[in-house]
Amino acid sequence: MSAPRPTVAVIVFPGSNDDRDAAWALHALGAEPVLVWHGETELPSDVGGVVLPGGFSYGDYLRCGAIARFSPAMDAVGRFAAEGGPVLGICNGFQILCEAGLLPGVLRPNHSLEFVCADTTVRVERTSTPLTSRCTEGQRLVIPVKHGEGAWFADDDLYAELVELDQIVFRYESDVNGALHGVAGVCNREGNIVGLMPHPEHAVDPLLGPDDGAFVIASLVDAARDSTLAAV
Repeated sequence: MSAPRPTVAVIVFPGSNDDRDAAWALHALGAEPVLVWHGETELPSDVGGVVLPGGFSYGDYLRCGAIARFSPAMDAVGRFAAEGGPVLGICNGFQILCEAGLLPGVLRPNHSLEFVCADTTVRVERTSTPLTSRCTEGQRLVIPVKHGEGAWFADDDLYAELVELDQIVFRYESDVNGALHGVAGVCNREGNIVGLMPHPEHAVDPLLGPDDGAFVIASLVDAARDSTLAAV
């Protein structure tokens, strides 16, 4: 008997352009994705996980994610996360989570001041989160990036705190965008919210290139399934 497909919500903002890609990857790896418009005030009752996808929410006006964080759906995401639900923010989703205060730090313009689009190698720094459970510590993952404002930054005190609390989840193997100490992804203190700039949903099908993103997406699917079963 196959494992049940957990429902994973993909939040769609005006300007999201990787929502369908995220949904495809989730379905390919065993989940039942459901697209949730940003104006909704509640998530479906059976949701076991949430993805905030990449794109250009609200045209990236002001700062990336600065307007999207006020969307009604973000209140629902915050409540879901506060109850321990797994939440994954990818690229613009990562920016939104930082702007909403659900993840630490900020995303600044690339040091080159140019859009970067390329396969990159990231090193897994932490596996004790529900969203990296299929990874091994130190594992190298080849995952593409595509962003203009992806340089993660925090002041020295905050960065030291995150290192002490093991909240750095991914680091770039090379200098991709000028991110502080090569940070490519972080988590909250509880570990159930993870944001990263690379796009794992674009790296799940070996016919199209690297498939290392499946480690991240499949970890989310596992976590969503566990979350759903725990609620029964």
